[in-house]
Amino acid sequence: MSTTTDQSLSDRIAAIIDETRSIRHDLHANPEIRFREERTASVIRRQLEHLGIEHVSNVGGKEPGTGTGVVAHLPATTENPGPCIALRADIDALPIQESSDLDYKSTRDGVMHACGHDGHTAVLLGTAHVLSKLEHRPNPVTLIFQPAEEGGAGAAKLIRDGALDGLIGPKVERIYGLHGWPSDTLGTISTKPGPLLASTDLINVTITGTQAHAAYPHLSADPVLAGSAIIQSAQHIVSRNTDPNEAVVVSFTTFHAGSAINVIPGAAVLGATVRTLSDESRAKTKARLLELIEHTAKAHGCSAQIDWDPGYPVTRNDPTEASRVLEIARSAEHCAQTKVVEHATLGGEDFSFYLQKIPGCFYFMGLAKDDQTPYPGLHTPSFNFNDQSLPLGVEMMCRLALTEEG
Repeated sequence: MSTTTDQSLSDRIAAIIDETRSIRHDLHANPEIRFREERTASVIRRQLEHLGIEHVSNVGGKEPGTGTGVVAHLPATTENPGPCIALRADIDALPIQESSDLDYKSTRDGVMHACGHDGHTAVLLGTAHVLSKLEHRPNPVTLIFQPAEEGGAGAAKLIRDGALDGLIGPKVERIYGLHGWPSDTLGTISTKPGPLLASTDLINVTITGTQAHAAYPHLSADPVLAGSAIIQSAQHIVSRNTDPNEAVVVSFTTFHAGSAINVIPGAAVLGATVRTLSDESRAKTKARLLELIEHTAKAHGCSAQIDWDPGYPVTRNDPTEASRVLEIARSAEHCAQTKVVEHATLGGEDFSFYLQKIPGCFYFMGLAKDDQTPYPGLHTPSFNFNDQSLPLGVEMMCRLALTEEG
């Protein structure tokens, strides 16, 4: 395979990186949470219009024909083009209060770009700028600016609306996405074939018992006691029902019950997340957890209503595409090193929905300045995407879009 450009890719990236950084800072200062990314979408549309790139708006909402997603397309410049390649960026922010003192810190109370989606979006807009000016594009390229990655399954909604099936341009055959990664140093590209991130199921459990005065527990069926037993017993699923070579996480994270210290309440509500790296583990863990919750509640004289929200699937990279990403990274000017991720992370990513439909690869791009200086973690109030990674982000996306087979 080879990557073709009509002139130095590095020079073209250098020429647009200041503008790309400015866009990133503007997005960071004006974050919007899932399904509300109206201003963000307008910035994206304005940039695409300025570049003369055809695009479709109002996709990826909760209902078809709504939403803040933008899908753009650049046609190939050759008579016999290669496969249509999609490049994706997520555009939403998180409901977190920013704690930084940046001169471009969030202007919106309780909302910030704590996961780097401002950087992802700026990278893809920079990529669009570079690609649109090339005289030679061997492949048609679809640019996906996706809302609602943070819990809204925006990817699934864009797929529903035809983003991969010719909503604009031909049907997509391969797809790539990146994520800034605080635990890797600048200049590092890392990924792995197969599972890279976990499935992310969510559970809400309502335990109903019998309310009584706290002085007379024998008159109650205590949902707090039942809930406590469920939380403790659920860990046995990992330690006693799961192959030690498999990765499974069962984390109960919320427990709400009662309103008075001297009253045993009539109900308790628990919340949990389940993370697995295979369809088999996911099914087995679900079945065992449902059984455990139901019978533990019953053993305490209570009943349990379980609402299981199937979250994102496992983010499973195509082996050929994972190899392609690492090979291209090794030839990238701004890449200092590549790594094969040793162990999948139990975080989740709705890029997984695209990978269920077509081959592709999700990869990480290092953000840390060095190995000794800790970088603020994702989803924390002090996180800020590292501008120094922007040139590598744009270069990788461009090279993936321009790769010719043979």
